[in-house]
Amino acid sequence: MSVLSELATLRRSRSARGTSPAERGDGKAAALFLTPWFLGLALITVGPVLASLYLSFTDYSLLAAPEWTGLDNYVEMFGDERLLTSLRVTFTYVFVSVPVQLAAALALALFLDRGLRGLAFYRSAFYLPSLLGSSVAIAILWRQIFGNGGLVNQVLGWFGIEGVGWISHPDYALGTLVILNVWTFGSPMLIFLAGLRQIPQHYYEAAAIDGANKLRQFWSVTLPLLTPIIFFNLVLQIIHAFQSFTQAFVVSGGTGGPVDATLFYTLYLYEQGFTNLNMGYASALAWLLLVIIAAFTAINFSLAKFWVFYDD
Repeated sequence: MSVLSELATLRRSRSARGTSPAERGDGKAAALFLTPWFLGLALITVGPVLASLYLSFTDYSLLAAPEWTGLDNYVEMFGDERLLTSLRVTFTYVFVSVPVQLAAALALALFLDRGLRGLAFYRSAFYLPSLLGSSVAIAILWRQIFGNGGLVNQVLGWFGIEGVGWISHPDYALGTLVILNVWTFGSPMLIFLAGLRQIPQHYYEAAAIDGANKLRQFWSVTLPLLTPIIFFNLVLQIIHAFQSFTQAFVVSGGTGGPVDATLFYTLYLYEQGFTNLNMGYASALAWLLLVIIAAFTAINFSLAKFWVFYDD
């Protein structure tokens, strides 16, 4: 008790003295260094977000002052057939490409975790698609590869198979974009690889003593201990997939074609805002996208307690 009373007395004496000049100086220096960040937060993030929220309740064409219309933009969404089409296309893209991408990334991470020679080179080489996958150049290249006379049809021709215009066919156009997203597996692969390196080796040794083979060790040791990394990658890649824009814009020529088969939600939002100059409606679409992403993130966090394993 004497120790506790001395600590309480010391705290009271410090609070009575107040903040020292040195501490006040440190606080001012910290505030000074943080000023650019706070300015960026206010001018680049918070300001545009609040402006977008206001514009979502207006009729704004970029050429005239916005006119307040209340909930008209949100009511209009219920009868917008192309909006429903864009949601269907985007959901299909997210639900197909994200699981396949994560499976490919995990498989490759397991392969690299075996301790290959030149591992640093392979990590860099496999990470490269993640850096280039969202670029305009890769989207143009993808359009050439899956075109009528592209590389895919040339390879199929070697086996006597007649190819099709993959990006111009409504049944296959979205599939080419799914393949492109799966190809950008580098970032989740590196995160998986880092997670695999953190699993203690003695778990595998104990499983081997109990007679577990490699497959059993994967299901009973690797996957449970890797679930926090899987959850982290899942949340990030779902958000990234919902925001995909460049690939669909370049491959479809900015139209979302053929027959709206690649009409991503973000592409439709862009079309409303900068093609139709309906910026008020585009702002409302942006806020709907925010709600959709927040809902999926909340669902993932609520379900995580049923399958994500933590050591503690």
